[in-house]
This record gives sequence, structure tokens and C-alpha cells, in this order.
Amino acid sequence: MDDDGDSEVDTAIRLGSHLINTIFSSLPSDIPVIQSLVKAGAPLWYQDEAHGFSALHAACFVENPEMVQILIENGAVWNSVDELGNTAGDIALSLNDEASYRIIRDAGIRSEYLLQVLSSKSGSPSAVVRSPDDGPFSSTEAFLDSKLFFSHDAHGQEICSVVYGNETVGVMMGWERPIMQSTVHKLCQTHLPRTSGLRILNVGFGLGLVDTLFQALDPPPSQHMIIEPHRDVLTHMHRRGWHDRPGVTILEGRWQDFVESGDIYGEGGWDVVYADTFAEGYEELKNFFDIVPDLLSGPEAQFSFFNGLGATNALFYDVYTQLSELHLKDAGVDIEWTDVDVEDDVAENRWGGTREYFKVRLYRLPVGKMIHI
Repeated sequence: MDDDGDSEVDTAIRLGSHLINTIFSSLPSDIPVIQSLVKAGAPLWYQDEAHGFSALHAACFVENPEMVQILIENGAVWNSVDELGNTAGDIALSLNDEASYRIIRDAGIRSEYLLQVLSSKSGSPSAVVRSPDDGPFSSTEAFLDSKLFFSHDAHGQEICSVVYGNETVGVMMGWERPIMQSTVHKLCQTHLPRTSGLRILNVGFGLGLVDTLFQALDPPPSQHMIIEPHRDVLTHMHRRGWHDRPGVTILEGRWQDFVESGDIYGEGGWDVVYADTFAEGYEELKNFFDIVPDLLSGPEAQFSFFNGLGATNALFYDVYTQLSELHLKDAGVDIEWTDVDVEDDVAENRWGGTREYFKVRLYRLPVGKMIHI
């Protein structure tokens, strides 16, 4: 039995390796050859030992969209990464092969959308990027039990971080300020000027960047509710006097707790809703999307969220962005996107000794309103 198993593995490796090598040396006219190898059982999940290349990687290297389409249709793994952490989509993007990239990106969206439907029925979580961490990032509960540190780096950047083993990971960092400035401007510009302050809900305080910007509006918010579950962040907020600010209400707990109690909805809804949580996966973000229409005060009220899931990889980030738009539309929210360039002269120094959690150049800033019926 073991010998048979070894023989099957050896055969799969041989067929998979031959397929990859054939693609690398192929011409555009060799499509029938590739199809015959796939039909003969060459495994599309196979990645070579030298570089971690799959058949899909190889098809992108030779810039053959037709071949990419055939491999995807036959079950190629759209999100497998090579030894350098690149997906086949990243290869296509680097070669300006937009056709191949879109085929892979769209396959990722279809796959994840279907997985979300299936997981909603089975209760099993689904995500493009599944973290093997067993520390503070493995679940919301683990994160809430972790110790957070508030500090400044060598360049004066304010940081909220968590230490995991020998690694420091930023929960929120000062370099995000331009993102928050653009977000507040987009969320609030259509409401101004006005004589009375906006009613604002923010989920997730972090360093308080977005809440500080909300408070600086003229006029300031008439109601400003902040939901924050982490004890160390709440202590930090106490020290900064947030609990004593006029018009500010702080709910200590997870946003899900206040859906059940009804406190999250306020009185008559909110003019502006923003969400930026940590250690919550896409499943929880989608659950928040579902209640957004009930949170908004009316057709002119606006919603946004920190669009950072999958942002260590351009393809994953694109898939999450498109997936978010689809699910928000399902919930009754229409989204417009604005690109914010987060690269600047000090970008290379922003991480210091912390893990990089945002590696794409353009932040896709979402702003949504309820769909007019």
C-alpha cells in the first residue's frame, strides 16, 4: 500500500514537473500540447522544489492568457505562492499582462465568493489568506488577551503594537494618518457646511487618529460614539481624556455585543460610520457590512472601513477589495473607491522593527451610501 502511495506521488511529481517545463518552453501555438498534458492527469496544484513555481506561474511567465484561462478552468490554484511569496497574478502584474492578471483575479473573486456562501451555511470560516499564527492574531479573543504597547519609534512615529515571540507587530501606526485624513474628508465633505455637528460612529479606536480628526471638524460632532474592546486601548483613552470629552460616548466591548443590546444603532442612526478593527477576519467584516444599512441615518449618510485585508500582496488585496464591493452591494450599500498613494520619502523607515502589514502602494479608500431604490 505504501509502495503504491509512493508511486502515485512520484507519478504526480513527474507529470507536474513535465507540465511546468513544457509551458516554459512552449509557443502560443502549443496550447493543444498543454491541454493534452492536463487531460493526462498532470496535477495543477504541483509546485516545483527549486522555485515553488506552479503551471499557472509558468503560464504567466510566458505571457499566455489563453493558457492561463485553460489552467484556471481546469482547477489551477489561483492563490498559490512561490518561494518569493509571489502568486501567478503577481507575475502577470509585473509583466504588465493585464489579461492574465484579470483572469486570475476574477477566479479568486469567484472562488472566495462561493466559499463565503458555503461557509455561511456550514459555519466554517473562509479567507484568502489563512494565518497559521497561534498567537494574538489567531482570533479576536487571543488579541484581546494580549498586551499592547504605545510608543514612538526612532523617527517619532506613534505606534500601537503587540509583541509575539521575538516579533513586534503594529496594530496601528502613525503612517496611516494620511489615509485617515482622506477618509474623514471623503466621509464628511458632502455634509458640510452645516450648523449642527454630525452624528458619528467609529468602531475601533487604535491610536485615535480618525477620532481625533472627527473631533476637529467644524462644527464638532454632536454625537460621537466609539466602540473599543481592548483593555489597554481603553486605558490609553482614559489617560488621553477621551472619556471626558463632550459629546463622546465610549462603549467598552466588541461591536457584536452592542448589536445584541441595540446600543450600536444610536438614536435615529448615524451620519457617518467608520470601522477599523484588528484581528477580525473577513467573515466578521462581512457581518458588519450586513448591519450597515441599519446604522446609517438616511440616504446621504456615509460608511467606510479600513481596507487593509490581504494588503501584503497585490492580488489578495485586489480580490478582497472586489469581494467587499460585492458583499456591500448585497447588503444594500453602493461603494465608490479612491486611490490614496501611501508611498512617500519616509516610507522605507515606517516599519522600523515591526512586521509589515501593508505592502501595496495604493490604498483603496471605500466610501459607501445606501443604494437608492
